[in-house]
Parts: sequence; C-alpha cells; structure tokens
Amino acid sequence: MRPRAMLRTTVVIGSLTALTAVGCASGGGMTKMSADEAIEKRKALMKEQGAAWRSIQDKAKAGQVAAIAPDAEKLAATARQIPALFPEGSLNPAKSAAKPEIWQKRADFDAAAKNLETMSMRLAAASKANNAAETDAMIKTFGKMACGTCHTPFRVPPKP
Repeated sequence: MRPRAMLRTTVVIGSLTALTAVGCASGGGMTKMSADEAIEKRKALMKEQGAAWRSIQDKAKAGQVAAIAPDAEKLAATARQIPALFPEGSLNPAKSAAKPEIWQKRADFDAAAKNLETMSMRLAAASKANNAAETDAMIKTFGKMACGTCHTPFRVPPKP
C-alpha cells in the first residue's frame, strides 16, 4: 500500500474509533432518566395533550375550524415524545396508570403513539384547509381512533 493511502486509512480508522469511543462514553447522547422522572414527564405531557384537546373541542364548537391546526400540531409533536417517556422499568402502579402491556407489547404501544401523531397531522391538515366537514368528522372519532388506541389497551381506566 502506498504511504499516502496508508495514512488516509489510518486517519479514517482512527476517527471512527474516536467517534465510537465518544458515543459510548456519552451514552449516545441519551440521558437515562429514573422511573419517577419518566412518570412525572409523561404526566406533564399528557396534561399538555389534554389542554390541546380541550382547546380543539372548544374551537370546533365555536366554528373556528382554521384555528384548530396549532393544537392538532401540538398533539402530533407530543405524540412523537411518548415512546421515550416509557422506558423499561418505569412501571409504578402507585404513581402511574400505565399497564405492563406497554413493555410486553412494545411494538403495538409505539404504533399507537405513531397513530396519534398521524391522526393529529390529518386533523391539522383538514383544519388548515378550512374543511369543516372533515375536521368535524375527525373530531367526532378522534377519541376512539387516536387516543383510544393507546388508552384502552395500555392505560388503567380512571376510577369513577
């Protein structure tokens, strides 16, 4: 091998090794949170979602179809955060309504969060298009078709 090619190969391998070492040492940029921290963060996120959903319903009742889009986009953005807020080991029935099925059926849980994101973006698009009929139709089924796909199988029902 020529000296120049050998130097280039050495630099590339050395750089990759250094990047790997830094990535491993930093945990890949991810901060591990405790179970209690995860529970508190997801409770806060769910409160944000609840506020956005109430705002959507209020705006729909007032006939403000185009004003719904930012709240629907908020639901989509928070939906993307859901999977990370349910790390393995963050089950605590005393503090959370999460069911063990979240971790037993993780792919289904992640798919439910993705469904919420997708449905929220569809609602935002209908709102932006000022399509009252489609927006109203989506709002009528949103609870069951978006929120319910996660809450029904993965959340302990609230006590009456």
